[in-house]
Amino acid sequence: MIPHLRKDYNTNFSEEKYERLLSLIEREAGERPSFRVSETPIFVPERLTRQLLEACESLSDLICRPDFKQLSEGALLPENFVPGETDHTAFLMMDFGLCEGENGDLVPQLIEIQGFPSLFFYQDLLARSYREAFDIPQEMPHLFGVSGEEEYVQKLRNTIVGDADPENVVLLEIFPETQNTRVDFWLTEKALGVKVVNITDLKVEGKVAYYLNEKGRKVKVERLYNRTIFDELYKYRDLKREFYFQKEYDFRWVGHPHWFFRISKHTLPFLKSPYVPESWFLHEWEGGYDSLQNYVLKPLYSFSGQGVILSPTKADIENIPEEERANYILQKKVKYVPVIQTPDEPAKVEIRMMHIWEQDAPRPELLISLIRLSKGEMIGVRYNKDKTWVGSSAAFFEMP
Repeated sequence: MIPHLRKDYNTNFSEEKYERLLSLIEREAGERPSFRVSETPIFVPERLTRQLLEACESLSDLICRPDFKQLSEGALLPENFVPGETDHTAFLMMDFGLCEGENGDLVPQLIEIQGFPSLFFYQDLLARSYREAFDIPQEMPHLFGVSGEEEYVQKLRNTIVGDADPENVVLLEIFPETQNTRVDFWLTEKALGVKVVNITDLKVEGKVAYYLNEKGRKVKVERLYNRTIFDELYKYRDLKREFYFQKEYDFRWVGHPHWFFRISKHTLPFLKSPYVPESWFLHEWEGGYDSLQNYVLKPLYSFSGQGVILSPTKADIENIPEEERANYILQKKVKYVPVIQTPDEPAKVEIRMMHIWEQDAPRPELLISLIRLSKGEMIGVRYNKDKTWVGSSAAFFEMP
């Protein structure tokens, strides 16, 4: 997207440099990512950087509204109720596709918005590894609003650890060692000193949750950094455990589960912005069947693109019972533009703008981004099999 930087990068690329990139990640994280790492980062021009920053601020305005909890109440199902909800989310992710605008220009368009943490430590390592393995201009940052690495980690420490002793803070997941995102868990543990804990290893006595450390000593949980997604947990109905989300505990949630639902696809119909495609709750849809081909049908309660129908038909709509249609949205299609030149075909881009929201801060704060490159119909592994210059990537920004 910055032609001379793209040309220079592609010309000077080598498989040896790419192997060095992967080795740098492995050296710091202890293993290579289980997902594909792209051969290239992206270089974001000033105009697009300005648009992304403007979009983030305008969308945050809705999340910060005093009545947002009231607006999002319909996103919470009774079976997903968890005591101890915080005043606001601790994390805010905004996924933008780089799309074709009405005038044929390149504009960011919101695809998803999430009140859930993402790969903060992996993304920073990935960007630093690109810098070391390749010749990335130093004047193009990958971080926002901080002076450098030390302040970036401190912001995350303030949000996740707070004033607790790190050993009393756990990162909770289901079988973390098997998760595709586990490389970020190990980096979080290494940077902050928190403990990565499998949900089956969390013990309970009354309202106290604890884990056993390497010496068998009970360690009380004071802050719980939640990385568990209910959709995945429900696959393990017979999982033997003592900890259940629906019970009340004597700790503070860092990323309370309600915000995963409150800030989600359910939020999209409330967002009115040139950076947000028109979205409707299915039960409020007024467009008729003839225009359905211009929309994507998405279930509210699904994870990782499951159940999405790209071009719904009248039959698809009629197959959904009336009483369930409030659990679906129709989102106007956007056209991803393949803007990243690669040795064969160009790649499409999705940019996740990653925010934290510290406990007493007035609003979320943008820290870093996450990039996914694709040459398939959609973003995702199954659409990019046997392709190169796709997958996990980082962005370097030309700042306004």
